[in-house]
Amino acid sequence: MRYFVAVAEELHFGRAATRLHMSQPPLSRAIKQLEAEAGTLLFARSPTGVTLTSVGTVLLDEARALLDHADRVRERVRVAAGVAPLTVGILGDGTDPGVTRLAAAYRRSHPGIDIRIRDTDLTDPTCGLRNGPVDIALTRAPFDETALTVRTLRTDPVGVVLRADDPLARCDRLRLAELSERRWFQFPQGTDPIWQSYWNGGRPREGPVVRAVHECLQAVLWNGTVGLAPLGHDLPAELAVVPLIDMAPSRVVAVWNEGDTNPLIRSFVEIATATYCH
Repeated sequence: MRYFVAVAEELHFGRAATRLHMSQPPLSRAIKQLEAEAGTLLFARSPTGVTLTSVGTVLLDEARALLDHADRVRERVRVAAGVAPLTVGILGDGTDPGVTRLAAAYRRSHPGIDIRIRDTDLTDPTCGLRNGPVDIALTRAPFDETALTVRTLRTDPVGVVLRADDPLARCDRLRLAELSERRWFQFPQGTDPIWQSYWNGGRPREGPVVRAVHECLQAVLWNGTVGLAPLGHDLPAELAVVPLIDMAPSRVVAVWNEGDTNPLIRSFVEIATATYCH
């Protein structure tokens, strides 16, 4: 079936053989055997390549579904045996001490599990969950939670990041209205609108486009741009953060795909909840 799908997607035996890391003759023999078992042609052959017959088109849908199911079975067996890796997406916020404590606690509880980390920028608050490469994400809400399960681990007050020589940096606290005339950093087009709105204080703003935490800080240093950040994180001496008294706290969350029954995710969430709550 994998051979068939490769040929059906490439529509060329030579390219399919290269993709499968094999020579063309055994691939051709395998497809002919499959056609013999089906009792009909699956491909219409020509000097320039091949095209799917009507039967081949039907089989392609079924073959893809069958292979997807086989992959899921293999992964579930590996998980049950305790040998499957767990891929964790982390929003570009490596200074959070909670991540360090969680890593140590998880290693103690699951010393044999291979943890793979996918560090992501600020344009995808779900850290790749919707695209598939991540099993669970450590990130910040709010964002579109459709088809996702979200567990809040901690809430952090939020402040505005300013240059240290900015007159507003001398204030003990500020309101969002006092920043209405300032330029704010923006996220690229296509970023989750709920996420964008939160970090823009709930209204449209104008300013430079950024993708990562260090770009946000550089925008403040170089351009005097303002932006929001959780309190309690270390900043360069040239920057200051002033608490905002009318801004909802930022939630640190664990998030995973709704309905995912991977037991490694369940144990990860339990350890993360205990770690962040203490």
